[in-house]
Amino acid sequence: MAALLADENFPRPAVEALQALGHDVQTVQDAGLRGRTDVEVLTAATAARRAVVSHDRDYLRLHRTNRPHAGIVFCTADVDSGALAVRIDQALQVGSLTDQPVRVYRPSIP
Repeated sequence: MAALLADENFPRPAVEALQALGHDVQTVQDAGLRGRTDVEVLTAATAARRAVVSHDRDYLRLHRTNRPHAGIVFCTADVDSGALAVRIDQALQVGSLTDQPVRVYRPSIP
């Protein structure tokens, strides 16, 4: 299972759902990183060998400029935290996250 650091904007229910699926998820708040810049969060996550999981598109830009890193999981917002966690879990089955951006999009509903 993946070691993740959930950014400040990532919902706690989704963190808990990922933990229930077996992932090692720490929040920015729990790590003492509240209010830090995205660069600082990515740097701390990399030092802790955790991929950042966030709704913030800025991390996709940081993927291009701040390497190496332990991985970035960008997700579109979803009010169904359980469904979001399942999609993230499925996306993380790709293998190593090192230096990889993983995109997880909420399905379109007609």
